[in-house]
Amino acid sequence: MVQVRAQQPVNTDGSINLDAWLDHIVSVDLALDREALKQACEFALALDVANVNAKDSWADGTSSYQAGLEIAEILADLKLDQDSLVAAVIYRSVREGKVGLAEVGERFGPVVAKLIDGVLRMAAISASLSPRQSLVLGTQVQVDNLRKMLVAMVDDVRVALIKLAERTCAIRAVKNAPEEKRQRVAREVFDIYAPLAHRLGIGHIKWELEDISFRYLEPEQYKQIAKLLHERRLDRERFIADVMHQLERELTETGVKPDISGRAKHIYSIWRKMQRKGLQFSQIYDVRAVRVLVPEVRDCYTALGIVHTLWRHIPKEFDDYIANPKENGYRSLHTAVIGPEGKVLEVQIRTHAMHEEAELGVCAHWRYKGTDVKPSSNHYEEKISWLRQVLEWHEELGDIGGLAEQLRVDIEPDRVYVFTPDGHAIDLPKGATPLDFAYRVHTEIGHNCRGAKINGRIVPLNYSLQTGEQVEIITSKQGSPSRDWLNSNLGYVTTSRARAKIVHWFKLQARDQNVAAGRSLLERELSRLGLPQVDFERLAEKANVKTAEDLFAALGAGDLRLAPLVNAAQQLAEPDRGHLDTLDLIPRKSSSGYKPGKRGDIQIQGVGNLLTQMAGCCQPLPGDAIVGYITQGRGVSIHRQDCASVLQLSAKEPERIIQVSWGPVPVLTYPVDILIRAYDRSGLLRDVSQVLLNERINVLAVNTRSNKEDNTAQMSLTIEIPGLDALGRLLGRISQLPNIIEARRNRTP
Repeated sequence: MVQVRAQQPVNTDGSINLDAWLDHIVSVDLALDREALKQACEFALALDVANVNAKDSWADGTSSYQAGLEIAEILADLKLDQDSLVAAVIYRSVREGKVGLAEVGERFGPVVAKLIDGVLRMAAISASLSPRQSLVLGTQVQVDNLRKMLVAMVDDVRVALIKLAERTCAIRAVKNAPEEKRQRVAREVFDIYAPLAHRLGIGHIKWELEDISFRYLEPEQYKQIAKLLHERRLDRERFIADVMHQLERELTETGVKPDISGRAKHIYSIWRKMQRKGLQFSQIYDVRAVRVLVPEVRDCYTALGIVHTLWRHIPKEFDDYIANPKENGYRSLHTAVIGPEGKVLEVQIRTHAMHEEAELGVCAHWRYKGTDVKPSSNHYEEKISWLRQVLEWHEELGDIGGLAEQLRVDIEPDRVYVFTPDGHAIDLPKGATPLDFAYRVHTEIGHNCRGAKINGRIVPLNYSLQTGEQVEIITSKQGSPSRDWLNSNLGYVTTSRARAKIVHWFKLQARDQNVAAGRSLLERELSRLGLPQVDFERLAEKANVKTAEDLFAALGAGDLRLAPLVNAAQQLAEPDRGHLDTLDLIPRKSSSGYKPGKRGDIQIQGVGNLLTQMAGCCQPLPGDAIVGYITQGRGVSIHRQDCASVLQLSAKEPERIIQVSWGPVPVLTYPVDILIRAYDRSGLLRDVSQVLLNERINVLAVNTRSNKEDNTAQMSLTIEIPGLDALGRLLGRISQLPNIIEARRNRTP
């Protein structure tokens, strides 16, 4: 429900009773300095008197002095520090030009001046909006102003909290303002500041901002729901009182000391649930709701058991936000039951500490010492790290259009937020895997990782994590990293942190083990890609290491990556081909059949423009060592150098063999045969097809054969591929499928 604007204590002449106001503020937080606050208030009052002809700052005529006191009241309830309240009292006077920041700094210190300066930069958002312009429309000016706001918030989150309090006062004050101004302020608050309050976990401000904004943006729907709530108010209050009495009696008998209250359902929350789930007002379960506060976490579950014993639980209407906190750190138990008289009732259960955090968010962790911000736990850093993420997002995109969506909880951010089994939130880059998660939690957990469960279900280690999932790592005491984890084609790790930890582990292993593992890894990859054996000494020279043994040791230890070595091996096979992976490739005109290469695809030594075609027997790819065979009437046929057909032809007709090389403009895709062997099972072809679909690989032909004797299946596929890098990645993905024995390039003509 909408909060009524607080009335400040007044003297008989109608002026604000400053002493009474200060007594109230100091009683809220005994750590505040009454005299310092009084000096700030008297300073703001003197500025108002000296500028009596200045235009009022609020739509309802409230002066900057009165506005400052109201902002400070909100911040005092949030338990903010002395400097924040002083800055709040003076802020409106500075914004309206009644005093400069330099003078504020001299009188009240640099911290207060810096806070006011940060809020002024955030105020640029409001100034940039025309009366009919929503923030989400976006202009370059707004992009720049928003970036200033975000920088200020990252510097000191108190700036954001002062601005939230100021906007709360502003939207309370527009009740009698012109419709145009009400709409503008409400849209700004709804799009930016209500979601910001949610992200910072300040529940009571979030609800108030949403409800008042909703009243002005959707007046008819607001009035309809408010009327329905009012009509049932007396009946609802009687029902809640009976429930509270019964629940308190039962909890007390079990030794739990509860603090039970009725919970007001906010109008916007009701409307949003009706819209999201397509429900009528009568179907909203939590219009009748109670909140139970208990001393300990174990008491929460005790209370939950009693609630479910007293009344029948409604299926799918239970949420455990204690074990799985919300993204902004909110923790509580929510359940819906069929209560007395057969009426639906929502019950929220949490500890007093959880309730304080739900109402105050990051403010519940304030511990200031001098000018340093010292949060009392990691919750603070976890929450405001989101602010830094938004800043990085805008630096990359330079776009304001999706800000409201980025702020709201139900839109996927650029980072994913997952939970440990204990409910601790971990943020990772989008696309991160369970291995990235394991190394983020602890290096040893990563080293010993042998599997992972997502929400209780076992998944592959290269699974892409999604926001809200609970991740459990399965470890082994004798576990150790696998070198396959460093193969980028397999997608096991995506973060540099995890990769660095794995590389460091391998560096500590014995050199002989690294040499053997590195040789095996390189030979296996070259064989799988159908590449001929290369001179490893020359390959070592190309990789800037002294010997082939050093090359294998570096590869085994993780100092060298596999993909660049494979590319170097391709170049050694045909030195004149250049760096194929850096060229712009030309698309094929047709994805069916084999088309002859275009001019520029193949360079023929000492000969002008001749018709060329790729041999169907060996299907050479860019990077393969190739030769040309002059045919009768069909131009030059291009073969791999190790092709059995061309070896026979060169023995019989050596004069027809000519030197050719890959040209500077290869086509986008080339046909290649691959062979897949697997233990036969239902859905095998479907799974392989899904990998091809995910990698966007076009299939030209497919042939499958099953062997009933050993229960194996063999698939021969002809696919279009842009190069060996893509082929290696594809074969790696297929190899990870269940039941796959091998997946390799088929070199048999």
